[in-house]
Amino acid sequence: MLVFLLAQLLTHPAEGPTMYPHPRINIGHRGACAYAPEHTLASYRLALEMKADFVEPDLQVTKDGILICMHDTTLDRTTNAKQVFPDRSRDVNGKKRWIISDFTLAEIKTLDAGSWFDKKFAGEKVPTLQEMIDAVKGKAGIIPETKSPEAYEKSGLSMEKLLMELLKKNGLDRRGADPKTPVVIQSFSLPSLRKIKKDMGCELPLLFLYERAGKETFSLENCQKLKLEVDGIGPAKNIVLAQPDLVKNAHQVGLTVTIYTCRSKNVGSFPDVKTEMKHFLDLGVDAIFTDNPDQFPRW
Repeated sequence: MLVFLLAQLLTHPAEGPTMYPHPRINIGHRGACAYAPEHTLASYRLALEMKADFVEPDLQVTKDGILICMHDTTLDRTTNAKQVFPDRSRDVNGKKRWIISDFTLAEIKTLDAGSWFDKKFAGEKVPTLQEMIDAVKGKAGIIPETKSPEAYEKSGLSMEKLLMELLKKNGLDRRGADPKTPVVIQSFSLPSLRKIKKDMGCELPLLFLYERAGKETFSLENCQKLKLEVDGIGPAKNIVLAQPDLVKNAHQVGLTVTIYTCRSKNVGSFPDVKTEMKHFLDLGVDAIFTDNPDQFPRW
C-alpha cells in the first residue's frame, strides 16, 4: 500500500500547498512576544493589532486537566511561582522546578505572568486555551502546539484528547468550519500528530516541527513519506539557510514549509528582522513564526 501511494505522488504530484488560507503567512510566535510577555492575553491581542494571520498558543495541562497556554512545562521562568508557592518545587536534574502538572488551574491563576517581562505588565495571568480562543476567534487563525505530550500521557493526561474536545466545543475541529479562524495543529512529536489524525479522526492540517535535520531528512523520497502523515513541515530557520532546496522538495509533494523563529534580537547576518523574513519568503517558505509580527514583509 505504501509503495502504491508513493507511486501516486510521483506520477501525480500535488498541485501545491493548501494548508494555509493564502500565501505568505505571518504567525505571531507566542503572540507578539518581542513586545509583551509571551503567552498572555496582552501578547495575543497585540499580535492581532499587528495583523498576524495566525496566533500561536503552546499547550500545557494543569493538574485538574485544563489546557493552558505556556511554552515551558514549568512555571518558574515566566511567573512568580517561586514566591507564591515556595514549598511546591520538585528537584529536576539538581534544580528546583515548579512543574505545571503539580498545580490546579485555580492555583496557577493566582500567579503574575507579566512582571518578569516588564513591570507595566504586572498582573497578567496565564490564560487557558479557551480564553485564548475567545480572544482570537474571528480575528485570526490559531496554531496550537502539543508541547511535551508524552510527559503528560505518563500522568494519565491526554493533551490530544483535551485539545480536540475543546476545538469541537468551539466549532473549530473541522477544516473550513470557521473561515475567519482556520486551525493548524503543530508538534515536535510525530506520535502526537498521528494520534490526533488516526486515533481521533482529525482532518485539520498538521504541521511537524524540526529542531535538527540532515540533508536526507528532506529528500524528495522522505517528503513523499511525510506527506502521507502531515500537511506541512516546520524546520528551524537555520535548517532552511543550510538547505534552501528543501522548500522545492516539500512543495513538489504538496507540503507547506513554515519556519521558526524570526526575532529582532537574533537576526544573524541580516541587518534587521524584516530583511531576514523577506529572505525566507523569497526562498518560497509559506509561513513564518515571528516574535515581531509588525515587521512581517507585506510587499
